[in-house]
Amino acid sequence: MSMKLHKSLAIILAAVFFLLRTANQASGQEVEDEGEFSYERGSDIGPEHWGEIHREWATCGAGQMQSPIDLANNQVRVVAGLSQLRRAYGPAKAAMRNRGHDIEIKWEEGGGGMWVNATYYVLRQAHWHSPSEHTINGSRYALELHLVHQSRDNKTAVVGIVYTIGRPDSFVMRMEEFIRRASDMGGEEEEVQLGIVDASAILSMGSSRNSEEYYRYMGSLTTPPCTEGVTWTIIKQVIILIKLNLLNLNILYQHYHVFFY
Repeated sequence: MSMKLHKSLAIILAAVFFLLRTANQASGQEVEDEGEFSYERGSDIGPEHWGEIHREWATCGAGQMQSPIDLANNQVRVVAGLSQLRRAYGPAKAAMRNRGHDIEIKWEEGGGGMWVNATYYVLRQAHWHSPSEHTINGSRYALELHLVHQSRDNKTAVVGIVYTIGRPDSFVMRMEEFIRRASDMGGEEEEVQLGIVDASAILSMGSSRNSEEYYRYMGSLTTPPCTEGVTWTIIKQVIILIKLNLLNLNILYQHYHVFFY
């Protein structure tokens, strides 16, 4: 395989490239109480009003580096200095819960981690959005998985993986029954124990070159308080997912972060 194929395609949005060295990293965490906000457009607590609900959420309406975004080829540049994704995920105890606005897998002790530059981030949780929050060249996909990581100084880094309809995905198929059980729960206090979950299975995407290519930009949390300074890594390869999986993930809601569409 040529050196070119080994080199990660680290693509940075031109509009935010120069902010990478100056942006403050995110320390604010996603709100867990979904009763305080909604993804429904036109609602008094919908995305267009998130910034008005609490003073601490003002960034949702006034932020300059908000996520999600459209990853358009004509607005990105290749940065050769960024290497392949360095990750060290492994088997660890995990639980699943229904947060109302999404389904979350949580690794209480961490599920391994990844490096962004010289900083190590521990994998804390993963959750799905349907349809995808990010778009690629204007195209929205069926599903997006977020792997949320935290560093020792409480900075946030998220890896996003987008899916389209096609053949089965082994990780999602394994989680499918747990997701159905979590969707029937009445509140956040209830959890489905998953046993040992190895997060490395999520990124076992074959040997194609695209599995190591990614988009990188500085953005924000996609739920209140919309804290900016989040390091986003979106895997370039779109994973093919069997249609049956999506039909059964009935807890996944249609929602968009309307500020950027």
